[in-house]
Amino acid sequence: MTKTATPRMRALALLVGLLLPQAVSAVTCRDLSFEGAGYAACEVTAADDLRLFLNGATGPYGTFAALETALQAQGLTLEFAMNAGMFHEDFAPVGLYVEGGREGHPLVTAAGPGNFGMLPNGVFCIGGTRPFAVIESRAFAKTRPACRHATQSGPMLVIGGALHPRFIPGSDSVKYRNGVGVSSDGQRAVFVISDGRVNFDTFGRLFRDVLDLPEALYLDGSISRLYAPQIGRDDGGWPMGPMVAVVRAKE
Repeated sequence: MTKTATPRMRALALLVGLLLPQAVSAVTCRDLSFEGAGYAACEVTAADDLRLFLNGATGPYGTFAALETALQAQGLTLEFAMNAGMFHEDFAPVGLYVEGGREGHPLVTAAGPGNFGMLPNGVFCIGGTRPFAVIESRAFAKTRPACRHATQSGPMLVIGGALHPRFIPGSDSVKYRNGVGVSSDGQRAVFVISDGRVNFDTFGRLFRDVLDLPEALYLDGSISRLYAPQIGRDDGGWPMGPMVAVVRAKE
């Protein structure tokens, strides 16, 4: 026999619903340490609305604050953000950039100077055949997955579970660094930023050995910044080019 809910039962159910955590976003951020260095890591899942951002109505956003203001005008809340790839002085991306399915800059497959040109480099793809993927650039050129958003950077940090072949253990080339790694099933993307200066070998091993991510991509160095209210981060500094962010509708 089915019971009819009384006003008291309905009020109790409403109260329980208000007290329970609401699954409006699955992004989680935390601080961690590895070999004496500190890092912040934010994990995003397929349940999150992860996008790339570069230009607003009057030009490049440049800062988390400008992006947040623009999103608020659209009825959206900024949950997490990080710089998302290298850029030129005019903030244009160095490599492939796709936003909302539209290509803003083409893929670069040639070797070149600096970290970006230290092949193999790669592409972080959102919304292709899987929710998230990190794909080596020349492999990407052959398959051309239909990413909803994509950013190219370099070097790759982890490739099929192996570190980039040019990384040197104990290297004295240390900088603030940030990057992204993707789980083997493509359901999770983990964004990491170092609190201090680290070398590529250490940074790559963090993704591979601690976070257990078989593919990971370096995003940038000295300009690396993070917006993560969960852990009290809202980094300021010089204007940025591409940014990656989780957004959600205002409640």
